[in-house]
Amino acid sequence: MTAQHDDSPFVIIAITQGQWGERIADNIHRFAPPSWAVHRWSAPRSLPLLIDDPEEFLPPSFPKADLILALGDTAAVAQLIPDVVRMSGAKSVIAPIDRNESLPNGLAVQLKRWLTDLGAAAAFPKPFCSLTETTYNESPITVTYDDPIIKRFAQQFGKPQLRVKVDADKHVSGVEVERDSACGCAHFVAQGLVGISVNEAEYESGMLHHHFPCLASMNQDADYGDTLMHVSGHVLRATVKEEIKDHLDPTPYLQPQGRAE
Repeated sequence: MTAQHDDSPFVIIAITQGQWGERIADNIHRFAPPSWAVHRWSAPRSLPLLIDDPEEFLPPSFPKADLILALGDTAAVAQLIPDVVRMSGAKSVIAPIDRNESLPNGLAVQLKRWLTDLGAAAAFPKPFCSLTETTYNESPITVTYDDPIIKRFAQQFGKPQLRVKVDADKHVSGVEVERDSACGCAHFVAQGLVGISVNEAEYESGMLHHHFPCLASMNQDADYGDTLMHVSGHVLRATVKEEIKDHLDPTPYLQPQGRAE
């Protein structure tokens, strides 16, 4: 990214439970700035629906951390987050919602209350790739936040930011990833767009997003009236469209039959 970044130590604990969270943690670890430390804890795959004693399922300790990434596959993991915050001293939590089953709206509201009581900020981007330095979620449910720790993360990972270079023959000659999707999709799309005709780039970015593959839900989301996979795809395509708009061939004007200028 081209923006200036804080070089002070930044410690993240990523809580995973399956392929979705593990892929995100892998990508963040791979592309994080040198001053970041990304620790992981794999939550048990099988957890009760209601957790009475979190200590039964948590490790004896966690490293001190700035930020918790809650990347569980089941809603039960969210019930463990307040205890992880207490044990790690983390001041902020990002609990992305790529599948409503992993963090239903009611539980997200309750989790936010628990974290507020602990003095921890929280963001619940739905989908994860809607996160920016000041907002999360797409219209019509965009939420504004103000937290320096979450902002620092979002400078590197969240809503994709790409810089697309186009050659004289109107083909994509290079793509720089200024902010990656947390899962790594933006890097995958950036690589796949090189050599593509600029007039096909928006469409191809959507196809590449699908084939990555995006692991967001294909179930209808009540807030968007669409699937979270489709919302995520629209986010990526809109980013590419904005970058290439000045290089596109003009849409041909079709004159109605029988009408003269």
